[in-house]
Amino acid sequence: MKRLKDSIGKVQTRFFEFCDGANPMRLQCGTELERFTLAYEMYGKMNRAKSNVILLFHAMTGSQHAAGINTDVPGLDGRWSEELYEGWWDGYIGPGKALDTTKYCVICANYLGGCYGSTGPASIDPATGKPFGPAFPVLRMSDMVDSQVRLLDHLGVYKVHALVGPSLGGLLALSFATRYPERAGIVIPIGSGQETTILQRIMNFEQITAIESDPNFRGGAHYEGPLPATGLALARRIAHKTFISLEALKERARNVVVSDAPPFGWYAMNSPVESYMLHQGVKFVSRFDANSYLRILDAWQWFDLLRESGAKNCVELFARCQGQEYLVFSIDSDGAFPPREQGKLVKTLKAAHVPVIWITVHSDKGHDSFLLEPHLFTPHLTAALAAHDPEAAPRPSARARAKAKTKPKAVGKTAKRPVRSGAR
Repeated sequence: MKRLKDSIGKVQTRFFEFCDGANPMRLQCGTELERFTLAYEMYGKMNRAKSNVILLFHAMTGSQHAAGINTDVPGLDGRWSEELYEGWWDGYIGPGKALDTTKYCVICANYLGGCYGSTGPASIDPATGKPFGPAFPVLRMSDMVDSQVRLLDHLGVYKVHALVGPSLGGLLALSFATRYPERAGIVIPIGSGQETTILQRIMNFEQITAIESDPNFRGGAHYEGPLPATGLALARRIAHKTFISLEALKERARNVVVSDAPPFGWYAMNSPVESYMLHQGVKFVSRFDANSYLRILDAWQWFDLLRESGAKNCVELFARCQGQEYLVFSIDSDGAFPPREQGKLVKTLKAAHVPVIWITVHSDKGHDSFLLEPHLFTPHLTAALAAHDPEAAPRPSARARAKAKTKPKAVGKTAKRPVRSGAR
């Protein structure tokens, strides 16, 4: 494995095991989880007051591995492929980078319901000894947030210096910020929004249909047989076309070899773009779980900040966040979360009298710009994060900490042994 330039080097995934029968985590669907595991990574060190923490939410199919090099996460049945060895935000995290690890402690966790070490549908159900599969409970974005709040409680972090979330991670950042306003300082959604758009609903529904229509899916109980590879690959292709601009897609596909053999039936591909999209779907199948994909899509479809928070309208909701400061990023060529969606969020924040800066990044890379072009985002991230010195932040009183919405009586422990995932 080639070492990344200026990388923080080799890192290791950690595992937080929540186990509290007296104070289980209650999901939005009504199910109570007495135990679960979150896979996470940590870069940099916490200061004495634990006030320099940045909680980073990954995008839809991302992982806890945001920086450095990690060549092995045990128990994933081959899903930890070479494509995942390099941290997905390595260009942003490290000494002197946007998320400067000489100043901040960056934490990134795999979502509850994910497939990279956190408890999800592919994990083993202790009651049956087999993967949860379709029996895994329905999740909402707020459930994913609540599980990470349990992780912060375990680490002794009351208030984070910043929440950072690109793409779908931005939705989780907003859920955290509005439901736990006293526990966040700076909020930075990147290429995201405050609601699920009509186009996103349609695209998500197409992906759900693609997976569930695959005969190998078998309602999600497919772990002892063939994978629903065709459906999952098609779902990935449906989504992938919104991640990059059409010009970038054309450029990426220019050198892709077109096969003369029809991949599915009588139709023979005749364009490098087709070969490129075919390849994107095929390589994705080996690294992601179909049931996890569906759980995350379902949470996205049901994302509703007002319903999750109990507020009457978005202005009332964000009025809770007047003690926070926002840096909102748009990408002008973004097809997944176009700039008008960030415009709605900024308008709401201003109406709620929440301090906000809105930056539009000019790029021809589309939504993926936040992954590919750190130089366009870094100056603004650096300035926003440095606006307040985490070392100067007063530690909340015991009374204030007790007001946290969730404070388990008994928290789990950090372990190196993950919950086993189901065999494919």
